[in-house]
Order: sequence, then structure tokens, then C-alpha cells
Amino acid sequence: MKRYSDEQLIIRFLKGDEESLEILIKRYLKPIYSFAFRFVGNSQEAQDLAQDVFVKVWRNLKRFDRNKKFKTWIFAITKNACLDWRKKKRAIPFSELEHVDDGKSFIENIPDTHLLPNELLERIDVANFLNKALEKLSTKYRMVLLLRYNDHFTFREIAEVLGEPLNTIKSRHRRGIAVLRELLREK
Repeated sequence: MKRYSDEQLIIRFLKGDEESLEILIKRYLKPIYSFAFRFVGNSQEAQDLAQDVFVKVWRNLKRFDRNKKFKTWIFAITKNACLDWRKKKRAIPFSELEHVDDGKSFIENIPDTHLLPNELLERIDVANFLNKALEKLSTKYRMVLLLRYNDHFTFREIAEVLGEPLNTIKSRHRRGIAVLRELLREK
């Protein structure tokens, strides 16, 4: 099967090919869920946020500016959903993507990446240590660091997602790293 770019899939969907949207959702399901989970720290709330993001994508894809990257657009939607969640401090109800066409629930479509028990415990310890330090960062620093290191965005893409000037993002990155180093030294 031919691998279409995001832009090609969008064009195909806008011409009536529903499967193209499904491919886009499957392509971005795990990264969007992961980003939301890292932000909210709760699996159920992250699922709800991810589902909300995909509904917004579905509803607004016709208005998507094709001169921009889909990846930055969908992560901007995710960022806004996470910030809205933070303001409300509650899950966003949603049921439209409860089951995809193959009959599996939303969470069942996230690939299983189990590690060996000792690897898992070691990673959990390191991840918990780092997550506790990241939670102490202000949202503006944490967003930049998560997009840069977990989602592998360039500074320009981060600036686009957050709607901030490029130099502001670079400055927040440097400051966020410095604050994170200090927090890690305190442990």
C-alpha cells in the first residue's frame, strides 16, 4: 500500500475519501495521546483529550491552511485542549470515537510496547524522577521541552504550535533546561 503524506491524505479526504482521515488518525493517535498523557498525567483524561482533538480535526479539516504543516496544526489543537483542560481541571466528555470501525476501543488501537520487568522498573523510576521535576516547571517551559524532546519538534515548529516568536521559544527552551537542571540537582 502506498504511503501518502499528510497533505495528500487531507486532499483525498476533502475529495470524499473517508479512509484517508482514518489513516491520519491512526498515524497521529499515539503521539497525540502521549502528549496529552504527559501533560495531564491521567490515562482516561488523556484519552478524552485525544478524542476531542480528533473531533476538532474532523470538524475543521476543510478550513486547514494547506500552506502549513498538518503536524504542527494538530499539535496546536492538542496544546490548546490541554491548556483548556488545565483551566477546567476536568475531563472533556466525548463518545464519538469510542469504537473505531474495526470494533476495538480507542485504547486498544494504541500499540503494546511492553518491556521486560527489570527494564520497566528502571524506566519507571527514571521517568517518575524526571516527570516530578517537569511538573514543577511552569507550563510555558514544560510545553517547549515536551514538544522538543518527546515529540521531536524543531524550534520553528514549536513556535508555530504555541503561536510565539521563534526567539521566545529558544529563550524558553534555554531557561527551561536551566530550571530543570536545578530541580534535578535538588533531588
